[in-house]
Amino acid sequence: LKVIAIDEQLRVIYEDNVHFDKDLPEFKTQGGVYIHSDRLTVTSPVLMWVKALDMILEKMKSSGFNFSRVRALSGAGQQHGSVYWKKGSIQILKNASSELPLHQSLKVSNSPIWMDSSTASQCRELERAVGGAQQLASVTGSRAYERFTGNQIAKIYSQNPEVYKQTERISLVSSFAASLFLGTYAPIDYSDGSGMNLLQIWEKAWSKSCLDACAPGLEERLGCPVPSHSVLGPISPYYSQRYGFSPDCKIVAFTGDNPASLAGMRLQEGDIAISLGTSDTLFLWIQEPTPALEGHILCNPVDSQTYMALLCFKNGSLMRERIRDDCASGSWDEFSKALSSTVAGNNGNLGFYFDVMEITPEAVGIHRFNKDNQKVVPRFPKEVEIRALIEGQFMAKRIHAEKLGYKVCK
Repeated sequence: LKVIAIDEQLRVIYEDNVHFDKDLPEFKTQGGVYIHSDRLTVTSPVLMWVKALDMILEKMKSSGFNFSRVRALSGAGQQHGSVYWKKGSIQILKNASSELPLHQSLKVSNSPIWMDSSTASQCRELERAVGGAQQLASVTGSRAYERFTGNQIAKIYSQNPEVYKQTERISLVSSFAASLFLGTYAPIDYSDGSGMNLLQIWEKAWSKSCLDACAPGLEERLGCPVPSHSVLGPISPYYSQRYGFSPDCKIVAFTGDNPASLAGMRLQEGDIAISLGTSDTLFLWIQEPTPALEGHILCNPVDSQTYMALLCFKNGSLMRERIRDDCASGSWDEFSKALSSTVAGNNGNLGFYFDVMEITPEAVGIHRFNKDNQKVVPRFPKEVEIRALIEGQFMAKRIHAEKLGYKVCK
Protein backbone atom coordinates (compact mmCIF):
# COMPACT_ATOMS: atom_id res chain seq x y z
CA LEU A 1 0.00 0.00 0.00
CA LYS A 2 1.42 3.36 -1.04
CA VAL A 3 0.49 6.93 -0.15
CA ILE A 4 1.58 10.15 -1.82
CA ALA A 5 0.58 13.73 -0.99
CA ILE A 6 1.06 16.52 -3.52
CA ASP A 7 0.48 20.26 -3.34
CA GLU A 8 -1.25 22.52 -5.85
CA GLN A 9 1.97 22.71 -7.90
CA LEU A 10 2.06 18.88 -8.08
CA ARG A 11 5.14 18.81 -5.84
CA VAL A 12 5.45 15.68 -3.69
CA ILE A 13 5.32 16.67 -0.01
CA TYR A 14 4.93 13.20 1.53
CA GLU A 15 5.20 9.59 0.45
CA ASP A 16 5.39 6.27 2.25
CA ASN A 17 4.38 2.64 1.91
CA VAL A 18 3.45 -0.48 3.84
CA HIS A 19 4.84 -3.81 2.60
CA PHE A 20 2.25 -6.50 3.24
CA ASP A 21 4.59 -9.49 3.75
CA LYS A 22 7.23 -7.61 5.76
CA ASP A 23 5.16 -5.15 7.78
CA LEU A 24 2.12 -7.37 8.39
CA PRO A 25 3.65 -10.85 8.85
CA GLU A 26 0.70 -12.02 10.95
CA PHE A 27 -1.32 -12.50 7.75
CA LYS A 28 1.29 -14.96 6.39
CA THR A 29 0.95 -13.84 2.76
CA GLN A 30 3.48 -14.32 -0.03
CA GLY A 31 3.58 -11.30 -2.30
CA GLY A 32 0.48 -10.07 -0.47
CA VAL A 33 -1.62 -13.09 -1.51
CA TYR A 34 -2.61 -16.63 -0.65
CA ILE A 35 -2.08 -19.16 -3.45
CA HIS A 36 -4.44 -22.07 -2.74
CA SER A 37 -3.63 -25.76 -3.10
CA ASP A 38 -5.18 -26.00 -6.58
CA ARG A 39 -2.60 -23.38 -7.76
CA LEU A 40 -5.46 -21.64 -9.60
CA THR A 41 -7.31 -19.90 -6.76
CA VAL A 42 -5.55 -16.77 -5.49
CA THR A 43 -6.99 -14.55 -2.75
CA SER A 44 -5.86 -11.74 -0.48
CA PRO A 45 -6.99 -10.99 3.09
CA VAL A 46 -9.09 -7.83 2.98
CA LEU A 47 -8.45 -7.05 6.65
CA MET A 48 -4.74 -6.90 5.80
CA TRP A 49 -5.48 -4.03 3.40
CA VAL A 50 -7.51 -2.23 6.07
CA LYS A 51 -4.79 -2.74 8.69
CA ALA A 52 -2.20 -1.46 6.20
CA LEU A 53 -4.30 1.68 5.73
CA ASP A 54 -4.55 2.13 9.51
CA MET A 55 -0.80 1.65 9.77
CA ILE A 56 0.15 4.11 7.06
CA LEU A 57 -2.14 6.83 8.43
CA GLU A 58 -0.69 6.32 11.93
CA LYS A 59 2.81 6.68 10.44
CA MET A 60 1.76 9.94 8.80
CA LYS A 61 0.25 11.17 12.07
CA SER A 62 3.44 10.31 13.99
CA SER A 63 5.53 12.20 11.43
CA GLY A 64 3.50 15.35 12.07
CA PHE A 65 1.66 15.34 8.74
CA ASN A 66 -1.06 18.02 8.75
CA PHE A 67 -4.20 16.20 7.59
CA SER A 68 -6.31 19.36 7.89
CA ARG A 69 -4.62 20.72 4.75
CA VAL A 70 -5.83 17.85 2.57
CA ARG A 71 -8.50 19.19 0.20
CA ALA A 72 -9.28 16.03 -1.76
CA LEU A 73 -8.40 12.37 -1.70
CA SER A 74 -8.52 9.63 -4.31
CA GLY A 75 -6.78 6.37 -5.09
CA ALA A 76 -6.28 3.33 -7.28
CA GLY A 77 -6.56 -0.40 -6.67
CA GLN A 78 -5.56 -3.48 -8.61
CA GLN A 79 -8.25 -4.26 -11.14
CA HIS A 80 -10.71 -7.18 -11.03
CA GLY A 81 -10.47 -8.06 -7.30
CA SER A 82 -13.79 -8.10 -5.42
CA VAL A 83 -14.85 -7.54 -1.80
CA TYR A 84 -18.05 -9.01 -0.33
CA TRP A 85 -19.69 -6.90 2.39
CA LYS A 86 -21.85 -8.92 4.79
CA LYS A 87 -25.31 -7.70 5.71
CA GLY A 88 -25.08 -4.91 8.27
CA SER A 89 -21.61 -3.75 7.18
CA ILE A 90 -22.86 -0.32 6.14
CA GLN A 91 -23.87 0.45 9.73
CA ILE A 92 -20.38 -0.49 10.94
CA LEU A 93 -18.88 1.82 8.30
CA LYS A 94 -21.15 4.70 9.26
CA ASN A 95 -20.76 4.27 13.00
CA ALA A 96 -17.10 3.23 13.34
CA SER A 97 -15.58 4.51 16.60
CA SER A 98 -12.65 6.86 16.05
CA GLU A 99 -11.14 5.40 19.24
CA LEU A 100 -10.36 2.16 17.40
CA PRO A 101 -8.32 1.31 14.27
CA LEU A 102 -10.78 0.56 11.49
CA HIS A 103 -9.57 -3.02 10.99
CA GLN A 104 -10.86 -3.90 14.48
CA SER A 105 -14.40 -2.93 13.48
CA LEU A 106 -14.83 -4.56 10.06
CA LYS A 107 -15.65 -8.17 9.26
CA VAL A 108 -14.94 -9.07 5.63
CA SER A 109 -13.73 -12.29 4.03
CA ASN A 110 -10.79 -12.83 1.70
CA SER A 111 -10.91 -11.30 -1.77
CA PRO A 112 -10.35 -13.14 -5.06
CA ILE A 113 -7.82 -11.01 -6.98
CA TRP A 114 -6.45 -10.52 -10.49
CA MET A 115 -4.06 -13.48 -10.24
CA ASP A 116 -6.93 -15.97 -9.84
CA SER A 117 -7.49 -18.32 -12.78
CA SER A 118 -10.04 -20.74 -11.30
CA THR A 119 -13.16 -19.67 -13.22
CA ALA A 120 -12.75 -21.29 -16.64
CA SER A 121 -16.20 -22.93 -16.51
CA GLN A 122 -17.85 -19.63 -15.50
CA CYS A 123 -16.15 -17.88 -18.42
CA ARG A 124 -17.48 -20.45 -20.88
CA GLU A 125 -20.96 -20.15 -19.44
CA LEU A 126 -20.96 -16.34 -19.62
CA GLU A 127 -19.83 -16.33 -23.26
CA ARG A 128 -22.46 -18.94 -24.12
CA ALA A 129 -25.19 -16.93 -22.37
CA VAL A 130 -24.58 -13.73 -24.34
CA GLY A 131 -23.94 -15.28 -27.77
CA GLY A 132 -20.21 -15.93 -27.89
CA ALA A 133 -16.84 -14.44 -27.02
CA GLN A 134 -16.92 -11.69 -29.66
CA GLN A 135 -20.44 -10.62 -28.63
CA LEU A 136 -19.31 -10.37 -25.01
CA ALA A 137 -16.30 -8.28 -26.09
CA SER A 138 -18.54 -6.04 -28.19
CA VAL A 139 -20.76 -5.36 -25.16
CA THR A 140 -18.28 -5.24 -22.26
CA GLY A 141 -14.96 -4.48 -23.98
CA SER A 142 -13.39 -7.91 -23.36
CA ARG A 143 -14.09 -11.56 -23.95
CA ALA A 144 -14.51 -13.60 -20.74
CA TYR A 145 -11.35 -13.69 -18.63
CA GLU A 146 -10.91 -15.83 -15.54
CA ARG A 147 -9.69 -12.91 -13.42
CA PHE A 148 -12.62 -10.65 -14.37
CA THR A 149 -15.01 -9.91 -11.53
CA GLY A 150 -18.27 -11.16 -13.04
CA ASN A 151 -16.83 -14.66 -13.40
CA GLN A 152 -15.48 -14.54 -9.84
CA ILE A 153 -18.93 -13.56 -8.56
CA ALA A 154 -20.50 -16.40 -10.57
CA LYS A 155 -18.11 -18.87 -8.92
CA ILE A 156 -18.96 -17.64 -5.43
CA TYR A 157 -22.69 -17.83 -6.14
CA SER A 158 -22.28 -21.35 -7.54
CA GLN A 159 -19.99 -22.76 -4.86
CA ASN A 160 -20.99 -20.71 -1.79
CA PRO A 161 -24.60 -19.64 -2.31
CA GLU A 162 -25.05 -18.87 1.40
CA VAL A 163 -22.09 -16.46 1.34
CA TYR A 164 -23.61 -14.74 -1.67
CA LYS A 165 -27.03 -14.60 0.02
CA GLN A 166 -25.50 -12.89 3.07
CA THR A 167 -23.71 -10.32 0.88
CA GLU A 168 -25.38 -6.90 0.74
CA ARG A 169 -22.78 -5.16 -1.42
CA ILE A 170 -19.96 -6.17 -3.77
CA SER A 171 -17.11 -3.70 -4.27
CA LEU A 172 -14.04 -3.70 -6.45
CA VAL A 173 -10.72 -3.16 -4.63
CA SER A 174 -10.87 0.49 -5.67
CA SER A 175 -14.44 1.19 -4.57
CA PHE A 176 -13.81 -0.77 -1.34
CA ALA A 177 -10.97 1.59 -0.43
CA ALA A 178 -13.11 4.61 -1.34
CA SER A 179 -15.89 3.24 0.88
CA LEU A 180 -13.56 3.24 3.89
CA PHE A 181 -12.87 6.96 3.47
CA LEU A 182 -16.46 7.81 2.57
CA GLY A 183 -18.04 5.98 5.51
CA THR A 184 -20.64 4.43 3.22
CA TYR A 185 -20.63 2.24 0.11
CA ALA A 186 -18.79 4.00 -2.71
CA PRO A 187 -19.98 3.35 -6.27
CA ILE A 188 -17.89 1.49 -8.82
CA ASP A 189 -16.46 3.86 -11.44
CA TYR A 190 -16.95 3.33 -15.19
CA SER A 191 -13.30 2.67 -15.90
CA ASP A 192 -12.58 0.04 -13.27
CA GLY A 193 -16.07 -1.37 -13.84
CA SER A 194 -15.02 -2.07 -17.45
CA GLY A 195 -12.79 -4.88 -16.14
CA MET A 196 -15.67 -7.01 -14.84
CA ASN A 197 -17.30 -8.50 -17.99
CA LEU A 198 -20.49 -6.87 -16.67
CA LEU A 199 -20.57 -3.22 -17.79
CA GLN A 200 -21.94 -2.12 -21.16
CA ILE A 201 -19.09 0.18 -22.10
CA TRP A 202 -21.17 2.15 -24.63
CA GLU A 203 -24.20 2.82 -22.40
CA LYS A 204 -22.17 2.98 -19.13
CA ALA A 205 -24.73 0.70 -17.45
CA TRP A 206 -24.74 -2.89 -16.22
CA SER A 207 -25.60 -5.47 -18.88
CA LYS A 208 -28.73 -7.35 -17.78
CA SER A 209 -27.80 -10.45 -19.78
CA CYS A 210 -24.33 -10.55 -18.19
CA LEU A 211 -25.68 -9.96 -14.69
CA ASP A 212 -28.30 -12.69 -15.11
CA ALA A 213 -25.67 -15.13 -16.36
CA CYS A 214 -23.52 -14.58 -13.24
CA ALA A 215 -25.87 -14.42 -10.26
CA PRO A 216 -29.40 -13.34 -9.25
CA GLY A 217 -29.94 -9.99 -7.52
CA LEU A 218 -26.55 -8.77 -8.69
CA GLU A 219 -27.49 -5.27 -9.84
CA GLU A 220 -28.56 -4.13 -6.38
CA ARG A 221 -25.40 -5.60 -4.88
CA LEU A 222 -23.23 -3.59 -7.31
CA GLY A 223 -25.01 -0.22 -7.14
CA CYS A 224 -25.02 2.33 -9.97
CA PRO A 225 -21.66 2.99 -11.67
CA VAL A 226 -20.38 6.59 -11.93
CA PRO A 227 -17.83 8.56 -14.00
CA SER A 228 -14.29 7.98 -12.77
CA HIS A 229 -13.73 11.63 -11.88
CA SER A 230 -16.92 11.95 -9.76
CA VAL A 231 -16.77 13.69 -6.40
CA LEU A 232 -18.49 11.16 -4.13
CA GLY A 233 -18.89 13.33 -1.05
CA PRO A 234 -17.04 14.52 2.06
CA ILE A 235 -14.69 12.33 4.10
CA SER A 236 -16.16 10.19 6.88
CA PRO A 237 -16.29 11.81 10.35
CA TYR A 238 -14.18 8.84 11.54
CA TYR A 239 -11.12 10.26 9.74
CA SER A 240 -11.77 13.84 10.83
CA GLN A 241 -11.99 12.77 14.46
CA ARG A 242 -9.11 10.27 14.45
CA TYR A 243 -6.59 12.04 12.19
CA GLY A 244 -7.75 15.63 11.87
CA PHE A 245 -8.90 15.69 8.24
CA SER A 246 -11.03 18.72 7.41
CA PRO A 247 -14.75 17.79 7.24
CA ASP A 248 -14.70 19.52 3.83
CA CYS A 249 -12.10 17.12 2.39
CA LYS A 250 -13.65 15.62 -0.78
CA ILE A 251 -13.48 11.96 -1.74
CA VAL A 252 -13.10 11.51 -5.51
CA ALA A 253 -13.99 8.12 -7.02
CA PHE A 254 -11.16 5.60 -6.83
CA THR A 255 -10.35 3.64 -10.01
CA GLY A 256 -8.26 0.69 -11.22
CA ASP A 257 -4.48 0.68 -11.45
CA ASN A 258 -4.39 0.57 -15.26
CA PRO A 259 -6.87 3.46 -15.79
CA ALA A 260 -4.99 5.42 -13.11
CA SER A 261 -1.78 4.96 -15.12
CA LEU A 262 -3.42 6.52 -18.18
CA ALA A 263 -4.67 9.44 -16.09
CA GLY A 264 -1.41 9.85 -14.17
CA MET A 265 0.70 9.93 -17.33
CA ARG A 266 -1.68 12.54 -18.77
CA LEU A 267 -2.13 10.66 -22.03
CA GLN A 268 -4.17 12.36 -24.72
CA GLU A 269 -5.88 11.07 -27.84
CA GLY A 270 -3.34 9.45 -30.15
CA ASP A 271 -0.78 8.80 -27.37
CA ILE A 272 0.49 5.32 -26.58
CA ALA A 273 2.21 4.33 -23.33
CA ILE A 274 4.15 1.08 -23.02
CA SER A 275 5.26 -0.42 -19.73
CA LEU A 276 8.26 -2.68 -20.32
CA GLY A 277 8.07 -5.18 -17.48
CA THR A 278 8.07 -8.92 -16.93
CA SER A 279 4.93 -8.63 -19.00
CA ASP A 280 4.71 -5.67 -21.37
CA THR A 281 1.56 -3.57 -21.10
CA LEU A 282 0.37 -1.14 -23.74
CA PHE A 283 -2.37 1.37 -23.08
CA LEU A 284 -3.73 4.24 -25.11
CA TRP A 285 -6.48 6.84 -25.37
CA ILE A 286 -8.90 5.95 -28.15
CA GLN A 287 -11.98 7.62 -29.63
CA GLU A 288 -13.66 4.88 -31.65
CA PRO A 289 -12.61 1.45 -30.37
CA THR A 290 -13.34 -1.87 -32.02
CA PRO A 291 -13.38 -4.51 -29.26
CA ALA A 292 -11.65 -7.74 -30.27
CA LEU A 293 -10.95 -11.17 -28.83
CA GLU A 294 -7.49 -10.00 -27.80
CA GLY A 295 -6.97 -6.99 -25.55
CA HIS A 296 -9.39 -4.89 -23.57
CA ILE A 297 -11.42 -1.74 -24.13
CA LEU A 298 -12.17 0.27 -20.97
CA CYS A 299 -14.05 3.50 -20.38
CA ASN A 300 -11.59 6.38 -20.23
CA PRO A 301 -11.11 7.59 -16.63
CA VAL A 302 -10.44 11.19 -17.74
CA ASP A 303 -13.13 11.62 -20.39
CA SER A 304 -16.23 9.41 -20.01
CA GLN A 305 -17.14 9.87 -23.69
CA THR A 306 -13.92 8.24 -24.91
CA TYR A 307 -12.10 4.98 -24.21
CA MET A 308 -8.77 3.42 -23.38
CA ALA A 309 -7.35 0.26 -24.89
CA LEU A 310 -5.20 -2.13 -22.92
CA LEU A 311 -3.03 -4.93 -24.27
CA CYS A 312 -0.86 -7.33 -22.26
CA PHE A 313 2.09 -9.24 -23.70
CA LYS A 314 3.44 -11.98 -21.45
CA ASN A 315 6.84 -12.38 -23.16
CA GLY A 316 8.33 -9.05 -22.12
CA SER A 317 11.54 -8.31 -20.24
CA LEU A 318 12.41 -11.95 -19.51
CA MET A 319 12.41 -12.66 -23.25
CA ARG A 320 14.60 -9.61 -23.94
CA GLU A 321 16.97 -10.60 -21.14
CA ARG A 322 17.28 -14.11 -22.51
CA ILE A 323 18.26 -12.85 -25.98
CA ARG A 324 20.62 -10.32 -24.33
CA ASP A 325 22.31 -13.18 -22.46
CA ASP A 326 22.51 -15.38 -25.60
CA CYS A 327 23.61 -12.68 -28.06
CA ALA A 328 25.25 -9.87 -26.06
CA SER A 329 27.12 -11.62 -23.22
CA GLY A 330 24.50 -10.42 -20.73
CA SER A 331 25.34 -6.75 -21.38
CA TRP A 332 22.72 -4.12 -22.26
CA ASP A 333 25.51 -1.92 -23.68
CA GLU A 334 26.52 -4.71 -26.08
CA PHE A 335 22.86 -5.32 -26.87
CA SER A 336 22.37 -1.63 -27.76
CA LYS A 337 25.49 -1.53 -29.91
CA ALA A 338 24.36 -4.63 -31.82
CA LEU A 339 20.92 -3.09 -32.33
CA SER A 340 22.47 0.14 -33.65
CA SER A 341 24.72 -1.76 -36.05
CA THR A 342 21.73 -3.05 -38.05
CA VAL A 343 19.34 -1.08 -40.25
CA ALA A 344 15.67 -0.42 -39.52
CA GLY A 345 13.66 -3.18 -41.17
CA ASN A 346 16.48 -5.67 -40.53
CA ASN A 347 16.78 -6.37 -44.29
CA GLY A 348 13.45 -8.17 -44.13
CA ASN A 349 14.41 -10.53 -41.30
CA LEU A 350 11.73 -10.82 -38.65
CA GLY A 351 11.18 -12.91 -35.51
CA PHE A 352 8.44 -13.75 -33.02
CA TYR A 353 9.82 -14.80 -29.66
CA PHE A 354 7.56 -16.56 -27.14
CA ASP A 355 9.36 -18.58 -24.45
CA VAL A 356 6.06 -19.01 -22.61
CA MET A 357 2.51 -19.18 -23.98
CA GLU A 358 1.69 -15.65 -25.13
CA ILE A 359 -1.57 -13.87 -24.35
CA THR A 360 -1.56 -11.64 -27.44
CA PRO A 361 -1.66 -13.67 -29.66
CA GLU A 362 -2.05 -17.15 -28.18
CA ALA A 363 1.19 -18.67 -29.43
CA VAL A 364 4.42 -20.21 -28.14
CA GLY A 365 7.89 -20.89 -29.55
CA ILE A 366 10.51 -18.98 -31.55
CA HIS A 367 9.56 -18.24 -35.16
CA ARG A 368 12.07 -16.58 -37.55
CA PHE A 369 11.47 -15.51 -41.16
CA ASN A 370 13.71 -13.99 -43.85
CA LYS A 371 12.80 -11.38 -46.48
CA ASP A 372 11.33 -14.09 -48.70
CA ASN A 373 8.98 -15.17 -45.86
CA GLN A 374 10.86 -18.44 -45.49
CA LYS A 375 11.29 -19.93 -42.03
CA VAL A 376 14.86 -19.63 -40.72
CA VAL A 377 16.47 -22.40 -38.64
CA PRO A 378 18.47 -22.19 -36.42
CA ARG A 379 18.87 -18.58 -35.26
CA PHE A 380 19.95 -15.40 -37.06
CA PRO A 381 23.40 -13.86 -36.62
CA LYS A 382 23.52 -12.23 -33.18
CA GLU A 383 22.98 -8.61 -34.23
CA VAL A 384 20.17 -9.64 -36.62
CA GLU A 385 18.58 -11.70 -33.84
CA ILE A 386 18.54 -8.72 -31.49
CA ARG A 387 16.86 -6.41 -34.01
CA ALA A 388 14.41 -9.16 -35.05
CA LEU A 389 13.35 -9.48 -31.39
CA ILE A 390 12.87 -5.75 -30.80
CA GLU A 391 11.16 -4.99 -34.11
CA GLY A 392 8.97 -8.08 -33.81
CA GLN A 393 7.81 -7.11 -30.33
CA PHE A 394 6.99 -3.53 -31.27
CA MET A 395 5.38 -4.38 -34.59
CA ALA A 396 3.10 -6.80 -32.69
CA LYS A 397 2.14 -4.02 -30.29
CA ARG A 398 1.25 -1.68 -33.17
CA ILE A 399 -0.69 -4.33 -35.12
CA HIS A 400 -2.80 -5.37 -32.13
CA ALA A 401 -3.42 -1.73 -31.16
CA GLU A 402 -4.66 -1.06 -34.69
CA LYS A 403 -7.00 -4.06 -34.41
CA LEU A 404 -8.59 -2.33 -31.41
CA GLY A 405 -9.12 0.86 -33.42
CA TYR A 406 -5.87 2.80 -32.93
CA LYS A 407 -4.92 4.93 -35.93
CA VAL A 408 -1.28 5.75 -36.58
CA CYS A 409 -0.93 9.34 -37.76
CA LYS A 410 1.46 9.82 -40.66
